[in-house]
Amino acid sequence: MTEKEDNKKAKPKLGVKTKAAIRRELEQATAQFLQVGGEVDNVPRGATAWEPGQRPPPSRPLFTEPPSERTPVPEVVATIEARRESMKGARKAPRKQGFKRSRKQVIYDDFGEPLRHVWVDD
Repeated sequence: MTEKEDNKKAKPKLGVKTKAAIRRELEQATAQFLQVGGEVDNVPRGATAWEPGQRPPPSRPLFTEPPSERTPVPEVVATIEARRESMKGARKAPRKQGFKRSRKQVIYDDFGEPLRHVWVDD
């Protein structure tokens, strides 16, 4: 591989940092922190900020109140149903199925970053 090709691969597109570049920045920042005299503490697995025998405060209690009475609103439900029925006829007629249309879909990784584009038939 030539040096020109290697430089092309290393450049991120449109100012977006690659994961490798972010890792390098983190490693450099950590090395600089350690050179200045900083220390990194190793915390054992399972360690907690709570003192032994002390329980963490419970989260917001759920379902502690008695269920509230529901107000029947049949006239509102009837109005909604009537509107739904009137809109059924206003819908567009389906398109002719002469050909299938493809569209471009983005596939994302677990962190929400785009991985690739694929064409999907509708």
